[in-house]
Amino acid sequence: MVNGWIILDKPHGLGSTQAVAAVKRNLREAGLGKPRVGHGGTLDPLATGILPIAVGEATKLAGRMLDASKEYAFTVRFGEETDSLDLEGKVIAQSDVRPTRAQIEAVLPRFTGPIEQVPPAYSAIKVDGARAYDLARAGEEVVLKPRAVTIHALEIRSAAEGEVTLIAHVSKGTYIRSLARDIAHALGTVGHVTMLRRLRAGPFGLSQAISLDKLNDVGKGAPLEHILLPLEAGLVDIPALDLTPEQARAVRQGRVLDGLPHTDGLYWVRSGKVPVALVELSGSVLTVARGFNFPDVAE
Repeated sequence: MVNGWIILDKPHGLGSTQAVAAVKRNLREAGLGKPRVGHGGTLDPLATGILPIAVGEATKLAGRMLDASKEYAFTVRFGEETDSLDLEGKVIAQSDVRPTRAQIEAVLPRFTGPIEQVPPAYSAIKVDGARAYDLARAGEEVVLKPRAVTIHALEIRSAAEGEVTLIAHVSKGTYIRSLARDIAHALGTVGHVTMLRRLRAGPFGLSQAISLDKLNDVGKGAPLEHILLPLEAGLVDIPALDLTPEQARAVRQGRVLDGLPHTDGLYWVRSGKVPVALVELSGSVLTVARGFNFPDVAE
């Protein structure tokens, strides 16, 4: 059984679904069977950077990764707005206004903290059962409702004539293309994203990421352990509790444990070094939120 995380530094032009397919193909070619594989948050084909890919039992944590905060570097080019808000779309608005670095710095506080933003028409949000980007490509008018998101931090990395590169730490559901559009509008101009790179997703950063070439080496016989992180690498933000073998058996069987002297909250529990479950502790009573099926945990 293959279980854990492959953190791909997704190259430009590769879709998230294609990245998952590449992991499946390489595991299959390496003779490692057909484990469940899923990604922890879509990254646009035109974007690069961190794409966490869950394998085996780690797919049970993919939902947590979708909810995790993300960090991006992105470049906004002022003067033209496109219908897709990036390089791929057609120009729909133009402006001669080119803001200075000082002007950009002055408006960033307005986009820090809880804000509301309208997602791009070219997004995967469903409208009456259809994807917004499918409707937009078909020439239909797409009207999306504002949504609440949080920008934890926003700062300038560099600025040049007619463009700026920003670093943003954002909550789930944030669209960087919308953030770029709104910043440009606040500066009395228009703009679109010309570069987007995800630097971090939840606990995973670029130092843990591998290239597509290194992933493809696995299909050619390279050791999987050189690129596979353990399941618990996705749980570093949650405290761990150690269980006795008897307690581990009870949790595996879905039984409720009580009398545990810990504060309420979310934990992951282990037997020795083996993850057993993601659990909730309330009033010293432990209940299983998500169990992990590792065969080397004593039944």
